[in-house]
Amino acid sequence: MTADGTLLAISDLHIGHQENREIVARMRPDSPQDWLLVAGDVAERFCDVEWALSVLAERFATVVWVPGNHELWTLPDDPVTLRGVARYDRLIELCRSLGVVTPEDPYPIWHGPGGPMLIAPLFLLYDYTFLPAGVTTKQEALTLAHETGVVCTDEFMLHADPYPCREAWCESRVSAAEQRLQACDPALPKVLVNHYPLVRTPTRILRYPIFAQWCGTERTADWHTRFGVAAVVYGHLHVPRTTWHDGVRFEEVSLGYPRERRVYGAALSRPRQILPDIGPRTEMWFGMGRL
Repeated sequence: MTADGTLLAISDLHIGHQENREIVARMRPDSPQDWLLVAGDVAERFCDVEWALSVLAERFATVVWVPGNHELWTLPDDPVTLRGVARYDRLIELCRSLGVVTPEDPYPIWHGPGGPMLIAPLFLLYDYTFLPAGVTTKQEALTLAHETGVVCTDEFMLHADPYPCREAWCESRVSAAEQRLQACDPALPKVLVNHYPLVRTPTRILRYPIFAQWCGTERTADWHTRFGVAAVVYGHLHVPRTTWHDGVRFEEVSLGYPRERRVYGAALSRPRQILPDIGPRTEMWFGMGRL
């Protein structure tokens, strides 16, 4: 915490759970200059996403949001019945009405302590390339997932319309983001914000490794070294921790489900400080999620 503000981050708020909703209701900055990065999975229903982002946008100087998979679900009881790209576009409209920065907006620059730093919110999805050991195709991986009973709800609720599949949507998103990052000033260090990890290594800690196929794409494996990245912020795994890959700091910042916090008792209920960097430290673990 500094008088000049702090760059903070959190993800996987899942405010459909009342305990998590109460945490968001109590969440406040320590300084009027604090920024908050929200790395996806705010909620499933559109009205809940709207409530949470409205609360946070009123309190933090700047809120930057990227979608997780849960915001993109189309639930049978959600009055907002849009699917795929249309649902994403509606979420972008909501954010812009609240003054929340999205992956479709100009990348903002953090000028507070630890800056200047370009903040790049990304929406990349996944393409089933994080395959289990010994498996060579998506179909094999999905068959194995169904046999073991570990199947992501995305298979039923996250639609890719008008794309033919989620992999095609991912291909489009990754290509566009890559071109945009290539056009950025290479001398300006960056914080990349994405719901999914940009490298596969963090998924190897998952309780159910087969779930990794819904956790990212191999196409981003070198982005943290190619684009002058100081830190990567992500969520989705429900394994809050700080790790380093090729000397670059990766921060998994998920709040996670109440049952996970009760079991492990160590998940943080406050946003993680990203900048200014708190300095050298060994890998930090805050829990092991995905029960």
